[in-house]
Amino acid sequence: MIKDISSDVLNDWLNNVRPYAYDGQVANYIPALSRQNPEDLAVAIHYIDGNTVEAGEVEVRFTLQSISKVIALALALMDNGESYVFDRVGMEPTGDPFHSIYRLEQSPSKPLNPMINAGALAVTNMIHGDTPDEKVGRLLSFIHELTDDHSIRYNEEVAVSEFESAFLNRSLLFYMKQHQIVTGSVEETLDAYTKQCAIEVNVCQLARIGALLANGGIDIESGRRIIPKHLARICKTFMVTCGMYDASGSFAIKVGIPAKSGVSGSVLASLNDFGGIAVYGPSLDEKGNSVVGLRLLETLSNRYDLSIF
Repeated sequence: MIKDISSDVLNDWLNNVRPYAYDGQVANYIPALSRQNPEDLAVAIHYIDGNTVEAGEVEVRFTLQSISKVIALALALMDNGESYVFDRVGMEPTGDPFHSIYRLEQSPSKPLNPMINAGALAVTNMIHGDTPDEKVGRLLSFIHELTDDHSIRYNEEVAVSEFESAFLNRSLLFYMKQHQIVTGSVEETLDAYTKQCAIEVNVCQLARIGALLANGGIDIESGRRIIPKHLARICKTFMVTCGMYDASGSFAIKVGIPAKSGVSGSVLASLNDFGGIAVYGPSLDEKGNSVVGLRLLETLSNRYDLSIF
C-alpha cells in the first residue's frame, strides 16, 4: 500500500494547512512548553520500504509528552508480560479528559487504559529500574534502538517544569498507591514520568518509530526485531482506540489511522503496509491535539485513502 508522496507534494500539503497554526494555542499549563513557536511546523513519512520524505522545520526538536506513553507501554510489556500489566491497567477507551481522576473512583479502581495519565503513570511505575534515572535510562536506550540515534536525550528544563507543576498527576499516583496499583515512591515515579515525557525528538526520528511499529516491531533499516509482533499490535490498537485523547472516536472516523498525540503539538501515526508519519505543530485544540497535525493527517488520509476502515 505504498503511496508515492514526494517531499514537494508533502510541502504543498503542509503549506495548505499552515494558516491553521494560530487556530489553537500552545500548552500554557506547562511553563516550558508555553514558549513554543506556533509557526514551527514539520512533517515526515518513513515508508515501509525504507524511503523517507519530509517537509517544514524538520530539525526542530520537541518533547514526546504523551507519545512517550506508547513507547513506555511497549517496554513495560516486554519487562513484565501482558498479564502483569493489564492486571493493573485496563484496555478500554474513555470519553473523559486524559487527566481525569473520576474513573479511578469507580470499581475496579485501576486506570481504564495506558494512554490516559493515570494509566501511563502506572505503566512507568512498572518499568524495571531501582531509581527514576535507571527507568529513564532504560527507556532512552530503548528509543535509541527504535531510532538508531544515540543523541536523543530528555530536556531537563521541560522535565523540571512539568515535575514542579504536576499536582494532578501526584493526586493520581497517591490514589493508585492507596489501591495498590502502583508501588514505591510517588515522587520517584513522577520524576521518571516527567523525564519520560520530556524526551526530545524531531519528526524524522519519530516517523522512524512509527514505521517500526507498522513493520510489526522490526526495524526497517537493520531488519532486527526490537518489539515482539504481538506487542506492537497491542500498542497500535491502543493508538486507534485511545491515542487522540477524548477525540479518538472522531479521529478514527475522519482519519482512520492508528495515532498518538502529545501536548507539545506532535502526532505519531503508524500504518501497516505504509509506514510511519510524524507531524509537529505546537498549537493545540480544546482536546489537546495539534490543530495542524489533525488537519494534515485528515488531508493525507482522504487524499490517498489511508484509513484502515
